[in-house]
Amino acid sequence: MNGIRDGRGFVRKWERHEGILRGMPRLEIRSERERILVMTYPEKRYWGDKGESSGRFRPATQSPDISYANGNRVHYLATGASTDGMFGLYKWEMSPAPSGAKLHFHRRISESFFVLSGTVSIFDRNQWNPTSAGDFEYVPPGGIHGFRNDSGAPASMLILFAPGAPREPYFEGLVRLSEMSDSEQDEFFKLHDNLWVE
Repeated sequence: MNGIRDGRGFVRKWERHEGILRGMPRLEIRSERERILVMTYPEKRYWGDKGESSGRFRPATQSPDISYANGNRVHYLATGASTDGMFGLYKWEMSPAPSGAKLHFHRRISESFFVLSGTVSIFDRNQWNPTSAGDFEYVPPGGIHGFRNDSGAPASMLILFAPGAPREPYFEGLVRLSEMSDSEQDEFFKLHDNLWVE
């Protein structure tokens, strides 16, 4: 196999694709023109010799963790706390009522979307695009993004945050926005790393 050693063991060479791997650990080993990326596995998180029974199962029949007045529902599939901060994964079920998140960005986390059903409009770089089942969007920290269901029909998607962050208090706090003053709303969004751009 083609690779080098960097003091931590064998690593493979991967070509770098502009923007896609931004922010990931990398070591440039050739000229800037060739843009070679060397990826390594992260540091060990488990030191045992035999493995352990530590997986967590969530059946599809489990009730949603949040139900909003507009009919939207959120399932906490894997919270940042349950994954030791590695990621957070949520299933977002949208009713036919128009809803979504306005354009914003995060400084601390990436966000990814995988559409499961229906049509979801997702903002990608500079425009809103209709997406359907099987479509995927990755947004690195700082990337402007948003999503909305304006199709008039139900839709659902998976939302992945990495690394894991305490998004549950954010989702739960959204139902109380109307009770907050403008300054309280500003503090709420700042606390949860949501910076609005429109």
